[in-house]
Amino acid sequence: GAGVITHPDKVLFPADGITKADLARYYADAADSMLPWLRDRPITMVRYPDGLDGQRFFQKNAPAYFPDWIRRVRVGKEGGEVEHAVCDNPATLVYLANQACIEIHAFLSRVDKLDAPDQLVFDFDPPDAKRFADVRRAALWARDLLDGELGLTSFVRTSGGRGLHVHVGLNRRADFEEVREFAHGVGEVLARRHPDAITVEQRKDKRGTRIYADVMRNAYAQTVVASYGVRARAGAPVATLLSWAEVEDDGLEPGRFTMATIRARLDRDPDPWADFAKSRRGLGEASKRLARLNA
Repeated sequence: GAGVITHPDKVLFPADGITKADLARYYADAADSMLPWLRDRPITMVRYPDGLDGQRFFQKNAPAYFPDWIRRVRVGKEGGEVEHAVCDNPATLVYLANQACIEIHAFLSRVDKLDAPDQLVFDFDPPDAKRFADVRRAALWARDLLDGELGLTSFVRTSGGRGLHVHVGLNRRADFEEVREFAHGVGEVLARRHPDAITVEQRKDKRGTRIYADVMRNAYAQTVVASYGVRARAGAPVATLLSWAEVEDDGLEPGRFTMATIRARLDRDPDPWADFAKSRRGLGEASKRLARLNA
């Protein structure tokens, strides 16, 4: 059945002593918070059969041996198709944990309209971990531009790594090309306004100490890490939904949101993204405003 964990004592996070049973327990426990953001989205799995110190496997195709109660969806790609798993119930999350799938990454579009994303994402990525204050500042500048000038509503979360993701809900009228073009235009405005602090330069060696405003996730069949999903890093950090007030706080430390600590937050704090679904809109008016800014 779904609940049986093989080799439950296998250590996946050697520095933390976190086992496969611990990971499965976490994913079962966090399912209610994770599934609203995973349902109907093809996923990519990042598996560590021998733990963090071993080899990792990025797996898009759901293997033939996956049980038939796990939903699959065929996704067209150049020269063929990939059959992705879809994670829409707690049992699937637990099964993935048993496969030593630590990280779960999901599409920005849903199965009924794969070519039209229902959100766009900016990934603000620092050159090193010591620059989180710069990441916070970049995300806040993005919010001011998106919400204050372009008339959209933005939401923010930790990546589970060193960065922050800023998301905007979309009504699925625009395809990925239009969405990425818009996101790129936003990144260019930010980089032009804050040339010493933000860059859209794809080459790492040309970024210097600036924060990279990455919009490359906004493409067909690209993925972003699942909200409340664990990252394959020491400490087992979790991609965590935040309020903007938290990002304004100098004390925000993304490393404090982990597999071990997140439950208390989920039990205590209201959902900071509660209004996400009703904030979805098109990019028509925002694109016109952006064009004026870029004129």
